[in-house]
Amino acid sequence: MRNRRLVRLSAVLAALILGGCNQSGASFDSTAHVSEVIEWRAGRLERLLAATGYLNQIGLYWLEPGTYSFGSDASNDIVFDADSAAQIGVFTVAAAGVSMTVNAGVDVHSDGQPVDELAIASDVTEQPTMLTHRNLAWTVVEREGRYGVRLRDFEHPFVKSFGPLEYFDIDPAFRVQATLKRYPEPVTANVQTVIEGLDYRPASPGVVEFEIAGQRFELEAYTVGDQLFYVFGDQTNRDATYGAGRFLYSTAPGEDGLTVLDFNKAYSPPCAFNDFSTCPVASPRNRLALRVEAGELYDENLHYSPGH
Repeated sequence: MRNRRLVRLSAVLAALILGGCNQSGASFDSTAHVSEVIEWRAGRLERLLAATGYLNQIGLYWLEPGTYSFGSDASNDIVFDADSAAQIGVFTVAAAGVSMTVNAGVDVHSDGQPVDELAIASDVTEQPTMLTHRNLAWTVVEREGRYGVRLRDFEHPFVKSFGPLEYFDIDPAFRVQATLKRYPEPVTANVQTVIEGLDYRPASPGVVEFEIAGQRFELEAYTVGDQLFYVFGDQTNRDATYGAGRFLYSTAPGEDGLTVLDFNKAYSPPCAFNDFSTCPVASPRNRLALRVEAGELYDENLHYSPGH
C-alpha cells in the first residue's frame, strides 16, 4: 500500500500558501483546514486504539435461542481462544435478550463489581453492559433481533503493533458544499452489511447533492443523532481504499439544506481491521463514478484475522 500512495504535496502547499476558495464556493482558511484534518486524523487513531475501539476485537459469536457454555476449554459451546478460565459460565439467549450465569470461583466483573449472574444490556441500549475477565471483555451486540457476543482482548498484540494509518494528501478540492434534498417523508433505507442476511436499516432524510470537478453527484444520507452519515464507494475502492466503501459524517443542515462534505475525513469501516464487526457496505446508489482521492487508504497489513 505504501508504494501505491498518491502524492499531492504541491496541491497542499499551494493551498497553504494561497488560501482561497474550495468547491463550496466559500472563502475559507486553507491552513486552518489542514490543521483541522490533521487533528481529526489524530483523534481517529486515538479512537481506534481505545479500549472500546475496534482493534482489540478477537471474536464474534452469533447465538440462537438456547444456552451456551463458554470459556477456553474446547468442550465449551463457545470457545474463547485466549487466556481465560476453562469454563467461565453460561449464556442464556431468549427473545428478550441474553443473560449470563458465572461459574463459582470465576472472577467476572461489570463496572468494576464482581457478578455471578445478570441480564446483559446489548449495544443498542443507552447503557450497554461490558463484562471483564482477566484481560478479556465481552459485550452483547443486537442486530435485527439477532444477538451475538463480541469478545475483546485488552492486551491484544495487534493493537500494540498497529499503524500508522495512511491517507491521501489533504486536498481542499474534496471539501465541498452539499445540499440536502429531502424526501417527502424520511424513509428507512435497506443497506447490506458484510454479514449475509443481516441488513442495516437507518433512517434517511434524503440525498445530498454536490459537485466535484464540475460534475454533479449525490449520496443518500442517513440520520445519526444530530449528524448525517454516509456509506459511500468510489473508484479508488479497486486499488487504494477499502473495497466495501468508506464512511463519512457531516453536520445536519439547517433550513437552507446546506452542509459540507469533507472527503479528507473519509475513513475505513471497522471491517477493514478485523473480521468481527457488522459493517454496512456502500449501496449501488452510493457508489460514485469517480476517484475520491482523499481520506483514509486501505492497508491489508493492518487487518487482523486469527491464524494469519
